[in-house]
Amino acid sequence: MARVRYGARTEAEMAAARTAAAKLPDIWSTGVVALWETDPDALAAVLPPPLKPTGRPLVRVNISRVDLPGHRLGAGSFAVAAAHPGVDGWYPLVMPMTRERALTGGREVFGEPKKLGEVTVEREGLVVHASLARHGIAFVEVRGAVSGPLPLPEPSRKTDFCFKFPPAVDGWGFDGDPVLVHCLRNEKVRRLERVTGDVVLRESVYDPVADLPVLGPVDITIGEKTSDQRGKVVERVSAQALLPYIHQRYDDPRQILDAPPQGRV
Repeated sequence: MARVRYGARTEAEMAAARTAAAKLPDIWSTGVVALWETDPDALAAVLPPPLKPTGRPLVRVNISRVDLPGHRLGAGSFAVAAAHPGVDGWYPLVMPMTRERALTGGREVFGEPKKLGEVTVEREGLVVHASLARHGIAFVEVRGAVSGPLPLPEPSRKTDFCFKFPPAVDGWGFDGDPVLVHCLRNEKVRRLERVTGDVVLRESVYDPVADLPVLGPVDITIGEKTSDQRGKVVERVSAQALLPYIHQRYDDPRQILDAPPQGRV
């Protein structure tokens, strides 16, 4: 009988897949990063417990073009500064991806809020343009001109906070306890330049990032970096406390209730 490809893989095949995944080469991306201060009350309002605001109400946007072997990936993130006891990091609200494989891996493994979207990073001479778009709306746009080189930072570790959970089969709450995941990213930078420009946030019912306006100075850079990512579950969280925030993950909040149902979690 011919090999049935949906059939079970052998132990040797599974071991080979694990070995190959552990030896991935450095993959470099070209990306624009914008950082600004926003309304502290608005920032605090989007953080599910047990996350708390940090000392500064910062928003960070990453918009990257990744040259993977055989194809190009657009990857974006709109995140706010957050703290979990002993750790300062970032809580991503939306992470547009241009390819399904990047989307499903991040959502299913780490609980990242990835969605299919359009990601643009363009540079012509000194002029830089980057954007994140979904449903025909460029809800984040970064525009400017390169104004000079910056010293390269030392390799660093950054932490994103994500919630991983299984929505209930019957549509009410969860089928298991949600967990808080620390996504740990080791990052190296080989080129970095300052960009003088601005950030435009456009109204979108699907990605309402305009609720976190630019209120402080905008710091924009463009550079080339590589990173890896590992994750660890740090604690189980209250389903009752997390449920009012689950609409952040979906375009249609009716896919799971905005508020905990009476008497059920």
